[in-house]
Amino acid sequence: MASQILNRFKQFDAYAKTLEDFRVKTASGAFITILGGTVMILLIISELHTYMSPNISEELFVDTSRGHKIRINFDIIVPRISCNYLVLDAMDSSGEQHLQIDHNIFKRRLDLDGNPIEEAKKEEIMTSTAVPNNSSDIAQITCGSCYGAAFNDSQCCNTCEDVREAYKMRRWALPDLSTVEQCKNDESLEKVNLALKEGCQLFGNMDVNRVGGSFHIAPGKSFTINHIHVHDVQPFSSSVFNTTHIIRHLSFGSDIKNANTAPLDGVTGLAKEG
Repeated sequence: MASQILNRFKQFDAYAKTLEDFRVKTASGAFITILGGTVMILLIISELHTYMSPNISEELFVDTSRGHKIRINFDIIVPRISCNYLVLDAMDSSGEQHLQIDHNIFKRRLDLDGNPIEEAKKEEIMTSTAVPNNSSDIAQITCGSCYGAAFNDSQCCNTCEDVREAYKMRRWALPDLSTVEQCKNDESLEKVNLALKEGCQLFGNMDVNRVGGSFHIAPGKSFTINHIHVHDVQPFSSSVFNTTHIIRHLSFGSDIKNANTAPLDGVTGLAKEG
């Protein structure tokens, strides 16, 4: 029985002699044949696997184009802060600050379930202020109180924004806006009431200097004190805001078609406080 199995095993010998008289099949020859065939099969499978799974090679190179600006495209949802209370700022390493960027930026109000409340609106920067049309309007203008925040007796606070600025310069906490006469009919009071009752979607693009820098979306009006960039979140505290956000799209450059698979698309950042 053992001799029959050995004879059959010898049939695998691929190195037998050409002539029948000298054709000798051995166990070692059969072993070498099977071993060689197995190695070739493994090499073929390995090469096929390498071919079917291409290696992704990352490459970093210097952009030598002459453009001084680079475009940032984004679409971000902040589900728990209203559009009126969100501000987009950008700063670069050259020291230039772009405060409250609104050009080419659209905001869409959302309810707390993420459904649109109204169509997206482009924020416009107002460059002119209203002036009195006749003498009767001029006669009605009086010097409003700054509620103790005035630096001198000649300083007037005729609008809710003037009161805010006076307290900001003093670095005092704002009083209850409902008790401020200038703020009773002001839209800012309604904005504060809706600050945490709506969500917001910000999308669009902006052109910034082609240098190192950053841009951020944060609640509260932004301003600079002693070269420090801060946001005024009065009358709230910074821990009240739920800044959880969803990055629907974020890419750089003007060729958006080739940026549809940006690595941050679909990422959700959880920040329930501050």
